[in-house]
Amino acid sequence: MNKTPRIVEYRNIGSMSYQSAWDYQTELFDGVIAEKIRLRKEERTDVVPPNYMLICEHPPVYTIGKSGKMENLLLTEPQLKERGIEFFKINRGGDITFHGPGQIVGYPILDLDQFFTDVHKYLRFLEEGVIRTLAEYGIVAGRLEGLTGVWIDENDPEKARKICAMGIKSSRWVTMHGLAFNVNTDLGYFNNIVPCGIDDKAVTSMQKELGRQVDRDEVIQKLLAHYTQLFDWTLKNEAT
Repeated sequence: MNKTPRIVEYRNIGSMSYQSAWDYQTELFDGVIAEKIRLRKEERTDVVPPNYMLICEHPPVYTIGKSGKMENLLLTEPQLKERGIEFFKINRGGDITFHGPGQIVGYPILDLDQFFTDVHKYLRFLEEGVIRTLAEYGIVAGRLEGLTGVWIDENDPEKARKICAMGIKSSRWVTMHGLAFNVNTDLGYFNNIVPCGIDDKAVTSMQKELGRQVDRDEVIQKLLAHYTQLFDWTLKNEAT
């Protein structure tokens, strides 16, 4: 494992359209890969490519991954337009999900060669950070076997409900896309899709579980603290 300190630039990019955030992610992702290739060609071992942790929220949008099925979107194009909801086919794994106000959307752009080259472990760490954050609010959460993401009542098939969806892309061990954590999310938007292609499970939020609005900024700070512990990184604030 690389002994160089793991520095991650933290950028809270606020509320941003999905397309703009996707373009921004792609620019950073491509830049990390290009730098990684350059350093290897030059046989440099004294420096490493940069890492980033982007946090944002989006106006209402549905996105569907490479393996997603269009029948899991229950609205027509005119209906989407009428409701002011965007829709994108994107290059992450997973099926259809919703992003909107009140969510924490996290996009880690990490060179896993600096951490561990194991995508499954990476996803488990993303889940674990959310699980530990929820525990601070008295919400017991866990994993559902065979399904990515974080769930409440995961051991009860009748009650299991997802509170955080995940989908990533990786190339040359560099990651992009990430997680969508429902904090104060309007869950009505999920009625227009079959979330993650799973038609027999509900979706929930911290607000619904606790019966009150939650300070989203506070949740972000707790989540980042848990990721800092899990990934053993040093988070560095950068102006966007």
